[in-house]
This record gives sequence, structure tokens and C-alpha cells, in this order.
Amino acid sequence: MRFKPSSKALVGVDISSTAVKLVELSRIGTQFQIENYTVEPLRHGAVVERRISDIDEVVSGLGAALDRVRPKTRQAVAMVPSSAAITKRLTLPAGLSDAEIEVRIQLESDKHIPFPFSEVAFDFQRLAHGEGSDGQQEVLLVACRQQDVEQLSAILARAGLVPAVVDVETFAIERAFALLAPLLAPAATADEAVALVDIGASQSVLHVLYGGSLIYSRDNAVGGHQLTETISERYGLTLEAAEMAKREESLPVDYPAQVLTPFIATLAEQITRSLQFYYTAGRPYVVKQMVLVGGSSVVRGLAEHLTKICAMPVTVANPLEEMRCAARVDRQSLASAAPSLLGACGLAMRAPA
Repeated sequence: MRFKPSSKALVGVDISSTAVKLVELSRIGTQFQIENYTVEPLRHGAVVERRISDIDEVVSGLGAALDRVRPKTRQAVAMVPSSAAITKRLTLPAGLSDAEIEVRIQLESDKHIPFPFSEVAFDFQRLAHGEGSDGQQEVLLVACRQQDVEQLSAILARAGLVPAVVDVETFAIERAFALLAPLLAPAATADEAVALVDIGASQSVLHVLYGGSLIYSRDNAVGGHQLTETISERYGLTLEAAEMAKREESLPVDYPAQVLTPFIATLAEQITRSLQFYYTAGRPYVVKQMVLVGGSSVVRGLAEHLTKICAMPVTVANPLEEMRCAARVDRQSLASAAPSLLGACGLAMRAPA
């Protein structure tokens, strides 16, 4: 089954382990405008390790988000995680039509896709314009399990949305990173890369981008929920109360030294270890800047600590900083939520001019 294309404006829906994040963008000329956004918490356990385990809870959360912001369009795009998708560059004869490429992929699927073709949702894109000197062309193949696409489409539909596109996390990140690139320091040399660290609730992911393309990703099992659990255990709070106290910074005086600092050290150690794995893999591009995104990237002191131990500039991203806002959008509240909206923003950016 081919992924379904779209030619209409879209609402980006990012389903994470802790929340449903929704962003609606419009275009004014060549610029995006933020029409709506919201973050709706999910019950703990509804999404585990990027897999949806409680569909009803996710549908309920998405419905609540839609009731709050009432987007202008019902056309929506969601995404499968990068770990659930396969992307490969194929070299094929330049004269093949799209229909012939599709047949070729199906006939040779066992070379590229590790599960039966009857279970596959896929799409492809020609990467080169025209015919190469050797009569070949490069085609990017993207595939995942059809059941993942169907599950996301069903969730969108049950919440009252029209499932227009199912994207892949990698491409949403690349799209949104284009908003961050102008805010970064210019590369001093041609081999400089940028680390984008997505710090979520249950895990953190180090992405390395070069020239706007994602070239490396590595997960680790440290995220903001570990800090919440430590707060809960140390101060005898429920997880819900601990999460609220963490966000409001309404904790005892020993919290910075006894809880926050050790957590930051552990998280920083995992991030630097992921960077070491990147270099061990023989990548030629040197990481000179780091950008933090995700709901837990705003932990007080984290960016400063990473700046010291990684010896490079580290900033917390606001992918929406340069965008116009509709009158209904509170810019101050948006700035607080923005680091967690990278994925939803990248999805909404699929909307055409």
C-alpha cells in the first residue's frame, strides 16, 4: 500500500509518551503563521516506548485537544517513529516511470524490507533531477508496517480528523530543523554538524544533522520521567503532584543539590556517550553546536551544564520563534511550550503554499 499524499493544509499531530501535541500552521506569502497549538497530557502508560498501547486514551486526549483549539482544518498528519520506518536509497534505471518504480520495489522488496510486502506501507521519491551520466537515478524508499499507518489513521478519524498523511519522524525533524538553522551560529568549516537532542519523558534521542539532513540517531533510556519519579520517592508525592512541582519549581530547598544536579549529570553523561558512539561510527562531520528540544529540555541548568562538559554552544530550541502568530495565540505561553512542539511543527509544515 502506498502512503496517501495530500494537497491540502494540515494539522500536525505528534503523539508522545506523555501528551498529544497539536500545531496548526497557515502560510502568508512565504512565511508560516501559527493558527493554533496545544499540548494535552496522556495517562501514564498510554504510549510505551513510542508504541501506542491504549488507543482509547489517545483518542480521548486528541479529542480534548481539538475541543480546546478548534482548528480551521480537519486535514491532519501524524507520524511513525523513525525506529519503526525503513529508509533506503535505491539506484534504478532513469527511464522508469512511477508505476514501473512501484512494481520494481514490490518485486525486490525482500532485498530492502524485512517483513512481507503484503504488510508494508511505502512511498518513494526521486532524489536526482534528470538522468545521470550512467543512465541511473537515485530513489528514496520509505517503508513501515501497514498496521502502524492504519492505527494512526484510525486514531485521527475517531477523534474527528481526516487522516491526510502519515509521515515519518525523520522527515518531520528535518523540516522543522529548517526553522532553527537560521538561528544557529554559521558553520566555520564545511564539515560542521549540529546535534539535536530530543529530551522526552521516557527517553532522549540524539540526532545529528548535516546540511539539513538527518545522518545519525541514537536513543538512550534517560528522560524527564526519571526526574519525576525521584521527586515522588524523595518527597512522598504522587507522580502527578511531583510532575506539577517539577514544572512549577515548588520543591524543598535541597532539591537543586540532592535531586536536580544528579539527574542533570546522568542525562548529560548519556548525551555525551551518544556523541561518542556517533564518532565511533566513523562519521566525518564534527558536531560543533547542540540544540535541545522536547518537553524536558527546559530543565533548569541542563543547557549550561552541557555547554561546559561538551565544550560547545548549547541552546534550548524554539522552532516557532520567528513565526507570526494569530491573534488567538498567546506568545508567552507558546514560548514555554515551543521546545516540545518540534515534531508537530514539522508535520504541520507539510502544508503547501
